[in-house]
Amino acid sequence: MAEAIAFDTHRFVKRLTESGFTEKQAETLAEEHVALLNANLATKADIEGLRHESKADIAKVEASIEAFRQETKAGIEALRQETKAEIARVEAGIDALRHETTAAIEAVKADLVKWLFGGVIAQGGLIVALVKLL
Repeated sequence: MAEAIAFDTHRFVKRLTESGFTEKQAETLAEEHVALLNANLATKADIEGLRHESKADIAKVEASIEAFRQETKAGIEALRQETKAEIARVEAGIDALRHETTAAIEAVKADLVKWLFGGVIAQGGLIVALVKLL
């Protein structure tokens, strides 16, 4: 693994020994500092790896979004077709009902004309009978 930052262990050991540490203590401390830095700092390679992983994750999310968009579009189109079919069915029912109503009105008109004509003839006959009687 590459070092996250450049760390001059020789200079570090030299300064510690000048400050009163034994060479063994200074070397151990330097090794621990290097291990700590390498364990907790990201390298360019680490960041580049994360960037590639993020790009792959983003591509997966975009593909999922596109698939969802296509499914939604197909669902909306299916619903639109169902709605058109339902509207056509209702319109056909309304047309049938309109024709039935028109036929019923025509039948009532015909009955009314028969009764009116019959009533007019009966009244005419009654008037003629009354005129002959008087």
